[in-house]
Amino acid sequence: MKAKKLMALALAAVMTFSVTACGKGQDTTQTASQESGTQEAGTEAEEMKGSTEGKLTVAIWDSNQQPGIQEILDDWSAQSGIEAETQVITWNEYWTLLEAGASGGSLPDVFWMHSNQSQRYMENGLLLDLTDKIAASDKIDLNNYYEDIVGLYESEGKQYAIPKDIDTIALWYNKTMFDEAGVEYPNADWTWEDFYEAAKKLTKEDGSQWGYAINTGNNQDSYYNMIYDYGGYVISEDKKTSGYDDPRTIEAMQFVERMLREGLCPDLQTISENGCDVLFQSGKVAMITQGSWMVAGFRDNEYTHDNCDVAVLPMGADGTRVSIYNGLGWAAAANGKNTEAAWSLIEYLGSKEAQLKQAELGVTMSAYKGTSDAWVNSVDCFDLKGHLDMLDATLVIRPYSRNTNVWEDMATETFKSAWTGEMSMEEACKQIAESMNTALAEE
Repeated sequence: MKAKKLMALALAAVMTFSVTACGKGQDTTQTASQESGTQEAGTEAEEMKGSTEGKLTVAIWDSNQQPGIQEILDDWSAQSGIEAETQVITWNEYWTLLEAGASGGSLPDVFWMHSNQSQRYMENGLLLDLTDKIAASDKIDLNNYYEDIVGLYESEGKQYAIPKDIDTIALWYNKTMFDEAGVEYPNADWTWEDFYEAAKKLTKEDGSQWGYAINTGNNQDSYYNMIYDYGGYVISEDKKTSGYDDPRTIEAMQFVERMLREGLCPDLQTISENGCDVLFQSGKVAMITQGSWMVAGFRDNEYTHDNCDVAVLPMGADGTRVSIYNGLGWAAAANGKNTEAAWSLIEYLGSKEAQLKQAELGVTMSAYKGTSDAWVNSVDCFDLKGHLDMLDATLVIRPYSRNTNVWEDMATETFKSAWTGEMSMEEACKQIAESMNTALAEE
């Protein structure tokens, strides 16, 4: 590996990463969840476990998914005779330690890859090339997965990861709060203005309850969906131009600004100290927009289990309903000591058998087409059809480029001034567009 490429990776490791979902990402304000979301606080680790003889190490960042993933790994171990163990690391720690492992030549055998980082890892030869192995496999046919997610882990005609999951964003709401306020539950006819009016009725003047909590640190499960519903965009299809200065994008972001200014959402400090999911799980907010990766966490939380449910997202004024979607990939270290065993495990994890079980266990929606019904039936406390129906909406793959984290982190930081009222949302959007265009030109 060329020294300058390795240095670029190392420098990227110390940057502040915005959490994104499975996506799956959750609040940057917690060391937390989801992306898959999710990306919930996991086991603190000083280093990642590298390859060991006779045992595979599998690195993930979502503790909510760990029990189900380990059960699937155990199924493979029973067939292969090779032990495989999950190691859960928080989202921010995950990328720092993965970069350190790349620099030191000791990566886990198998690990999750995210669209924010995939291009860099593929280009630097850190991921095992799976192309020929896929061609020879009787379990893996890339046509069985969503094309956009397959494409996230392809570079120069080579495939470096097998899709793990697909996520959609939906509207989670507190039924008890709606009942107490006499507000009708969200339905498929809701527009964002209906959502706004409901949030007003569900917000208490004494500050004990807000109508909506927006995850200001994670774009996929919050304002990205609104931007595209309003007809705006984040990045052009050719990945060369920012859409933040588009009037429709600015209009969508001003909608969010209005809710914050009117006190319908917690302020930035409250979000930073608690996180949207924690506020929702503790009965402080009536609605959040969240990814399908959080189902296991909400299922296992007593409060959300008993009081909450999920519906489709509101739609734009023209009737368009958009969900930003994404999907993680199962990847292997190119220089691992057990690459054949690692491929065998990835092949199993991507098989219809394992993907169906992932859905049945309620781990998350699986990337294998036709398995989502099993996921919907995995819990009896929520009507997950809200997430499933979003697959029939307008799906927009989570905006990305070669160095997504560079302009995403910049946008997240700039938006703080708009969230706090230090600058207008229009000013923030135009400033982000200018900086983002500069960053894209340098890719």
